[in-house]
Amino acid sequence: MSSQTEQWLEQLTLDEKIRLCAGENMWSTAQIERLGIPPLFMADGPHGVRKEKSDILLGVSEPATCFPTASALASTWNVELIEQIGTGLGTECRRLDVQLLLGPGINMKRSPLCGRNFEYYSEDPYLSGEIGAAFIQGVQSQGVGTTLKHFACYNTEFERMTISSEVDERVMREIYLAAFERIIKKAEPWSMMASYNKVNGTYATESKFLLTDVLRGEWGYTGFVMSDWLAVQNRVKALEAGMDLEMPGPALSGARALKEAVLSGALPEQSLNDAARNILRAVEKSMEPANTNPDWSFETAHGLARAAAEEGIVLLRNEGGILPLDRTQLSSLAVIGRNAKFPLVQGGGSAKINPAKLDIPFDEIRNLVDARTDIFYADGYMDKAAADLNLIAEAVKAAGMADAVLLFVGDGEDEGNDREHMDLPESHVQLLQAVAAVNRNCIVILNNGSAVEMRRWIDSVPAILEAWLHGQAGGSAIANIVFGEANPSGKLPETFPVKLSDNPSYLNFPGDQGRTVYGEGLFIGYRYYDRKQIEPQFPFGHGLSYTTFEYSDLQIERKREEGELSVSVNITNSGHRAGKEIVQLYIGDPQCGLVRPDKELKGFAKVDLAPGETKTVTIDLDKRDFSYYDPKIGDWAADSGSFDLFIGASSQDIRLSERIELEFASKPVPPLNEYSLLKEWLSTDQGAQAVRYLAEHVAEDSHLKEMILNGELRGFFQEMPLYRFVRLLSKDGTAARWSDRMMEDLFGQ
Repeated sequence: MSSQTEQWLEQLTLDEKIRLCAGENMWSTAQIERLGIPPLFMADGPHGVRKEKSDILLGVSEPATCFPTASALASTWNVELIEQIGTGLGTECRRLDVQLLLGPGINMKRSPLCGRNFEYYSEDPYLSGEIGAAFIQGVQSQGVGTTLKHFACYNTEFERMTISSEVDERVMREIYLAAFERIIKKAEPWSMMASYNKVNGTYATESKFLLTDVLRGEWGYTGFVMSDWLAVQNRVKALEAGMDLEMPGPALSGARALKEAVLSGALPEQSLNDAARNILRAVEKSMEPANTNPDWSFETAHGLARAAAEEGIVLLRNEGGILPLDRTQLSSLAVIGRNAKFPLVQGGGSAKINPAKLDIPFDEIRNLVDARTDIFYADGYMDKAAADLNLIAEAVKAAGMADAVLLFVGDGEDEGNDREHMDLPESHVQLLQAVAAVNRNCIVILNNGSAVEMRRWIDSVPAILEAWLHGQAGGSAIANIVFGEANPSGKLPETFPVKLSDNPSYLNFPGDQGRTVYGEGLFIGYRYYDRKQIEPQFPFGHGLSYTTFEYSDLQIERKREEGELSVSVNITNSGHRAGKEIVQLYIGDPQCGLVRPDKELKGFAKVDLAPGETKTVTIDLDKRDFSYYDPKIGDWAADSGSFDLFIGASSQDIRLSERIELEFASKPVPPLNEYSLLKEWLSTDQGAQAVRYLAEHVAEDSHLKEMILNGELRGFFQEMPLYRFVRLLSKDGTAARWSDRMMEDLFGQ
């Protein structure tokens, strides 16, 4: 325990401790001048530093580097690059005198309609966890804290401050908490943000299960927990549950409630001390010197933003190898779509950055084409307005005069508002259909934060680039990809379904009557499409390149500890361009007694290869990678037996696979009682002994007794709870009395 933190805590008055547990204003914690305790200044913006110029919500912010949004960053699958971005953001925070960056957001992309999907990484907890951990490690290397959010099960903007996410514990553990757990154990964020919503009827800010039992008890978290802005309902309950800091401030009613509770004895002062201590640890960390990059500038940061945008662009389709365009052979080019001149670089709401610089896609394209190439431009549409036939006619005319068309379409997303559908704006769809009808060399460039529906137009275009909400340097990144100055290497961190109704959450999103039921269970994203055998428009992990890659020589090395493996595979660039491939490792557990997805991502690596070059990629696994959460024992477990290892270029492009046998120590026996099914009793040594005990002492039917003793009980009997089976053994109640004695002898019950 830090001596400085303890010294502060000993000297704080009750009022000062209470004051410390709420914001001083909109963006900072309290400053206790008499003790030399400085405030923590916070800034929104997971993909940039949104430092407000005044103490208002969503006002004018200081210029800062606007990196690509989370969807694009996750599409890089490049943890080293993400850590560099985090380091850059940490450096920028220090220069702007920001001690705590409010991000990253790692909630699962349960539905493509969620209005904050652009702020979130993926539909997969492993990918989200690895990307989020790298981001946090980068930021915090500069002596700046991060806030991991939104904890937990916050997957819709619909009625977000009151809705209850109804999700069973196994699904919560394996899908919605798994990325948080990975990041906390790997990167130790300074703070966590409790979300607005309820989880199974309890506000996240008041959930002892989440904030104390799981977060601190099981995961060993030592940072502080803050509320989302205005998320606190009952300040005393929230503090008792483990929520340390109420934001924003000053939270006068909350302060009065805390003081009254402490003075009346309803709230132990020790609970208040614990909350203040957690906050003071972060304050003390913020005062430590850090080795920041002296060569940092907005220009160097802009270059990093360009690298991220380039690696995050996903080449979804490239029929006939139309991309990259050959500038030397291009006599004319049409650039169509207002987004080309007024780019969509980010979403709206608390994450919106004031870009320090901005690359305009049209200008960057014009800079790269040959001076002799004719360029035609047309708006095609006006923002989200209805289709304008005159604008479409102008675009068709431009397209008809050009060798090829770069068509920019797409829409932004906004915090506080879920999307109503997956379609592009109707004006964009009509423009796309009209342009594609007159020029077969139509290359679509998408700007969006989550999956979009394409079935009305996809067959009429040969190439699609998913550019996402690409940040301030996205314009030059797009130009570089289009003309082959950079080779696309991004892959989708989420599934693109053919239509919205294919999405597993379709029947339960966003919810009604104050509840949103996670009825799809474990089967979110690709897990669902695999099990239902539904072909998506583009699968999770999909992304093309201007070169080709071959996979070979899968090797599996067993380590000393159970479940520890090293999986190696050779990747060869079999094409004529340098490129980067993302190797994905999935695990399937076909023999598990509980329902599990067909396969789940458990490792990946991005490898850079020159033409003809071969490199060996090695991914390490441990027992947890083969485990599932067993609610009956309240812990993670792995069953001995067969497991499938899949190596793929996407979740549906599996190149190599192998089935292996693994042995794990027996998991704890779940509690058995009279309502447990007979098959559950027979599945354990102790339970099987108990059933034999009954057979030997009280079974009146000799045939049934013989079946039990010979292990021949099947179907009909195995599906009975024990108390019904006992009735079957003896009609006069003898078996019931013996079963009571048996339970006492064997289980102490």
